[in-house]
Amino acid sequence: MNGGDAAGRLVRPFTLTGGRTRPARGDFTLITMVTAVDPQPAGGTRPQPEHARILRLCARPIVVAELATGLDLPVSVVAIMLCDLLEAGRISVRQPRLISRTPDLDLLKKVRDGLGRL
Repeated sequence: MNGGDAAGRLVRPFTLTGGRTRPARGDFTLITMVTAVDPQPAGGTRPQPEHARILRLCARPIVVAELATGLDLPVSVVAIMLCDLLEAGRISVRQPRLISRTPDLDLLKKVRDGLGRL
């Protein structure tokens, strides 16, 4: 790898987010489900190439962590770009459902035992 490649990897996320370092909203966790709106809204500005890539990957529901992996970008950068798409009405977001408020003690014991065997 030459020095230019390393510099390009550092600059690219900064340029993708327009210099922003934090998402405008806190909606996006690693397990937030994202889906492209179908049909896409008419009018508005044309999505940037990376935004268009996100929309293609979101044709079917996908979680943020998997999306970041597919894009080979940090989750923080993907979250900023997802905020742009959400504000433009191009994606829908579904937060994970809380299954139970009380911990499953049997499951926790199994996890503890499994970790103990490592």
